[in-house]
Amino acid sequence: MAATETEVPEHMGGSRKDMNKMMQQVQKMQQEMQQAQEELAKETITATAGGGAVKATMTGGLELTQIEIDPEVLDPEDAEMVQDMVLAAVNEALNGAQEMSSKRLGGITGGLGDMGLNLPGM
Repeated sequence: MAATETEVPEHMGGSRKDMNKMMQQVQKMQQEMQQAQEELAKETITATAGGGAVKATMTGGLELTQIEIDPEVLDPEDAEMVQDMVLAAVNEALNGAQEMSSKRLGGITGGLGDMGLNLPGM
């Protein structure tokens, strides 16, 4: 065996063939994760607050892309209410985007979690 080759001894639960198979599975999972992340970045979720007076739209990549505020709720005497509605809509959109991401990416990883890959929603 060449010095650069790595072999897992049989008594440690593997062979070179098993290791190669595992590495192929990891590479396939990485490709699927990247594709899913690219698709998630294009998908959006919109959440509302105040009976639809405030809408927040976020991508599956957790980018806030739009905030809409019904002009009828813009009362200079009650800015705090509008701020609360914006905050509520953004948080709801964030939770929805994280859930969408977890569902999509969780199916690929089979419940392995983030594993240090810094993936949204994991």
